[in-house]
Parts: sequence; C-alpha cells; structure tokens
Amino acid sequence: MSEPKKKQLRAIDASFVALGPSGVAIRDRLKNLTEVDDKVLRLVGEHLGRLASLDLKNRCADGLDHDSDTWAARKQGLTADSSSRWAGSITKATHDQWALSRRCQLAHIQGLEAGVRTLMHRLSQPIGEKGTKRAPGGYRSRGEWFHKSRRLAALEHRLDLARAEREAGVVHVVRGGRRLINNRHNLEAAQLTAEQWRERWEAERWFLAADGESGKRFGNETIRVTPDGEVSIKLPAPLAHLANSKHGRYVLATRVRFQHRGAEWRDRIEDNRAVAYRIHLDVERGRWYLTASWTRPVVQTIPLPTARSEGMVGVDTNADHFAAYQLDRHGNPVGDPKRFFYDLSGSADHRDAQVRHAISRLLHWADRCGVKAIGLENLDFAAEKTREKHGRRKRFRQLISGIPTGKLKARLVSMASEHGLSIVAVDPAYTSMWGDQHWKKPLTSKKRKMSRHDAAGIAIGRRALGHPIRRRTAPPPQHQSDAAGHRTAQAGPGARGREGTRPPVTERAHDARSRTGTQRTRETSASNTVRDA
Repeated sequence: MSEPKKKQLRAIDASFVALGPSGVAIRDRLKNLTEVDDKVLRLVGEHLGRLASLDLKNRCADGLDHDSDTWAARKQGLTADSSSRWAGSITKATHDQWALSRRCQLAHIQGLEAGVRTLMHRLSQPIGEKGTKRAPGGYRSRGEWFHKSRRLAALEHRLDLARAEREAGVVHVVRGGRRLINNRHNLEAAQLTAEQWRERWEAERWFLAADGESGKRFGNETIRVTPDGEVSIKLPAPLAHLANSKHGRYVLATRVRFQHRGAEWRDRIEDNRAVAYRIHLDVERGRWYLTASWTRPVVQTIPLPTARSEGMVGVDTNADHFAAYQLDRHGNPVGDPKRFFYDLSGSADHRDAQVRHAISRLLHWADRCGVKAIGLENLDFAAEKTREKHGRRKRFRQLISGIPTGKLKARLVSMASEHGLSIVAVDPAYTSMWGDQHWKKPLTSKKRKMSRHDAAGIAIGRRALGHPIRRRTAPPPQHQSDAAGHRTAQAGPGARGREGTRPPVTERAHDARSRTGTQRTRETSASNTVRDA
C-alpha cells in the first residue's frame, strides 16, 4: 500500500523593508478669484489642452519610431504657440501618458494569456472532472463546455489583436478619461445632463501644469508662487495681451497658504529648488485648486534587525477592515486584537477617505504600542480575479477586486513614514491557514474572541519578525513521552541544539526535593499527606 503524497509547499520569499515615498504633493484652494481670473484660467487651460491633444496624437502616430529628433521637432512646433517651458511640460506629460498606456497594454495581454491557459486546461478535462487546490477540473455539463469553448475563441482573438498592436507600438489613449467618455452614452446611469457632462469633459481635457526647474526663481518660471502666496502664470504667446504684469505674466487676485507641509514647501522655494504646480477646476463644486509637488531623494531604509528590535504590529488586510495584533520581539502576542473597519462602497472619494481614516487610526495605535515597524502582506491580486479561474464565485471575485491593494500599500507606506514607522512586507503564503491552525484556539477565551483574520495578523507579524508561524517546535514523532526524546520549546531559529533532546535529569514531581550528592532520577518523592499514607 503506497503512502499518501505530502503536500508540496511553495518557497516562502524573504521579508524586506519597503521603500519610503519618493515624492510629496500638497494642495490649496484658490479663493476669491475675480471673473477676469476665472476667464483667463479657462482660456489658458483650453488653449494648452488643445496643444496637448495634438501632441499626444503625434506621439501615438510615431509609435516605436520615436526618438530624440522627433521629440525635438514636436517641442519646437509647440513653442511657437506657447513657450519653450510650456512645450517642455506638454511633451513630458505626453510621454508619461504614452508609457502608462504601454504598461496597461502589457498587463491586459498577461491577463488574456492567463485566461486562455485556464480555459484550455479546463476544456481538456473530462466533463464533471473534479478539480484540486492546484488545478481546476472540468466543466459540469456539455452546455457549459460549449459556451466556454466559444469564449476561448473570443479571448484568443482579442489576444492576437493586442499582441499585434503591441508589436506595432499602437496604444489607445483618451485625454479626459475613458470612463467619462463612456458616460456620454448613458447619461441617465451617470446622473448627468448633457451640459454637465460637456463642462466636466472640457475641464478634464484642459492643461494647466508646469514642471519645476531648480536654480530658477522660486523653483518654477511658468507657474510661480512666492513665499507670501502670490500666484502668477506665464501666458502663452497667443494670450499675451491678457497679461496684467511685466514679461507677459498674469497675477491672480488670491493668496495660497499651504497648511500641510507649508514650512517644507517654503524652504524649497526660498532655496530655488524645483517645485511642480498644477491648477485644476473641480466642476462639481465650482472651485479652483493649486497642487504643488516635488520629489524626494531616495531615503535609505532602516535595516531589518532595527525594524524588529521593538516588536511588530502584524496587519491582515481584508475587504472591510484591518485586523492588527501587537507582538513583542520574541513573537509573543501582546494584549487583545484590534480591528479598524472601513467601507469600500460608494464613490471613489468616499472609498479613499475611508481607507485614509482606517490607516490613520492604525498608525496612531501603532505609535502607542511603541513599535518601529508594521508587518504587512505583499499582496497582489492582479492574476487572481479572472472569471476563468474562479468561474461562478462572483462574490469572491467581487471581494478580492474590491480590496484596493495597490492604493492601500502606497498610502500606508507614505503615511507611516510621517509617523517614523517602517513597513515590513512579507510573503502572504499560508498566513491565514497557519494562523488559524496554530493561534486562533489557544488565544480564544471567554473575554477574548479571536477570528481567523486576527490569527492571520499574528502569523504575519511573526513572519515579519523572522520567527516561524507555529507556536512551538514539533513534538516527538511517536507521542509526547520519552520514545524519541523531548525537544526544546520556543527556541529561536538560530539557537544551537534547537532540535536536540533535553538532558535526562528533569524532575517530574511537583514536590520533588533536591538531593545533594546523588544523581537525580525521574522517580517521584514519597507523599507526606495523611490521606495518601
């Protein structure tokens, strides 16, 4: 009789400290603008937006044949209708948008390839074949098999088109956003009128952004903001007659005051270091905003042993909450589990605010715990939410699609750096399963309710600390007697003799007395109670 095969576990990637944020962006409202200010901003944004659309069209036409000469020719053509600095900002934004489209195109091709592989595998299985955890089985009926074969043909056709477009350097870009242009075909579902949609569409296609330049006055010659908050714009050549200041500049009748990071921003512009600005209109509120941004030098992350020195907070990310648990540096849970809830339904602004609020509460609690780092799973559901893989499990697909892994990771790293906390990214393999197996039951009591997610937080924290997830080393293979010798418990991974046996001098009796001058044995001492006598 053959022995059952043991489950093959995949290799666990090493934990690492995530890099900090590489840039900063702050925003303030442009208040008390006059009618002339509003008119000038609209005219400049519309004029530059038209130039940006033409430049993006020319860049897409160049495709893979683009080089420095074509770039210089495009920039020279834009300079006549704007200025050399406006032309540089427009061409740089065009290149960034084209490169983003290429990355999205590659991700789309990889998703189609994954779907085709899954469909081909399932279609090759017999009807009704049960699947395993490692590979899906066949389809349940011949009708389902037929429909999936049709879908396979459709996906293969899409894949061939996408590959051909990538080889030819063709990308599909919509200035203003594809979602907004699709709303035009269903205004009732978008809850918009034709006039509202047109106003929003035009505002999204405006261009009012200028890159900074170190060494120039206040770090930006195109959109200049002085330390006292005065905002002035270098007008394009066709609109120079609207200037109300020297050298073709227009000064807005408003003052900006950056409350958040205002001191850091002021230090940069007084030192004439580069600061990029963007002016945009919130059509829904009817408000103009100014966003300032700059890059930061890549900060060397703290070493992993330093991040582990004061313990760790393990965080399990779920669809509606963070499950966090504090651990000391030895990997022992401290206190009770903490849960930080958020609601990811509703608009994008509501979801973003919910995530920021939950992260803020998590970071404040981690500060009170006195730790230096937070352990987090290095999650990426990009290849795990296709309908070909999960089939009818629509609720599960909606669940993993609703977790904003990328945005959550970026926000947590950025906000944690302001609190002086580091993020230790760990491999997510088996954390929920092993945490539930080894930690849920031992920590459950009448006063403490443990969930699977709380136990996963402990598993994540222990992996971030470099400890094994299970609570103690394995017992002897036969039973817990002396057949194979006892092993030490809770020993560190690098401790010598961790898997060795204990010395055979252990006293078992609770009332054992020390015997000086004699060899200690496992024999129990005689009882002195009257009842036993």
